[in-house]
Amino acid sequence: MWCSRKNTTGSAVTVAEMAACIALLIMRKSPKAKEEASSKPGAKKKPATPNFLDTVYAIVRKIPRGRATSYGAIAESAGIRLSARMVGWAMNAAGRTSPPVPAHRVVNSKGLLTGKHHFATPTLMQELLENEGIRVENDQIVDFSKIFWDPAEKNKKSKKKDRKDKL
Repeated sequence: MWCSRKNTTGSAVTVAEMAACIALLIMRKSPKAKEEASSKPGAKKKPATPNFLDTVYAIVRKIPRGRATSYGAIAESAGIRLSARMVGWAMNAAGRTSPPVPAHRVVNSKGLLTGKHHFATPTLMQELLENEGIRVENDQIVDFSKIFWDPAEKNKKSKKKDRKDKL
C-alpha cells in the first residue's frame, strides 16, 4: 500500500488507495484493532469492529430520500468530529461499494455540491438530487437548512427516550 512505503514509481495515487490508507491509519490507532490484530491464530475471535469506511457508509445509507447532509455532520456522528475531509475521501471511494451508498446526498456545510466532479458526469450529482425533489441552483442546494438531515438527531432522541424510561 502506498502509505506504508515511498512511492518510487511516480504514479498517481488513486482515491481508493487514499481512502484505504486513511482507514488503515485510523484502525492502527484503535486499541480494539490492535488487540484483534495481535490475537493468536485459532483463538476465539471477537466480533469484528466496523472500520471507518463501514461506519461512514452505514450513516450515509440512512439518509432519507429527498434529504441531504454534510461531511462534517457524518464525521461528528461517526465519532471523528474534525475529520470531515476523510468523509469526503470515503465518498470518493463509495462508487465501488455494495450495497450502494447514496453519496450524492452528502454535500459541504453550506449545501454546495463540492463532490460533483467525482461522479461519472459533472451534472450527475445534481440530477440525482433533483430526481429526489431537491432543488439545486448554481451547484448549491436551495434551502439547505430545510433539506438538512442530522445523523446525530436519531441518537439524541433515543438518549432522551432512555432517560424518560429510567424516570
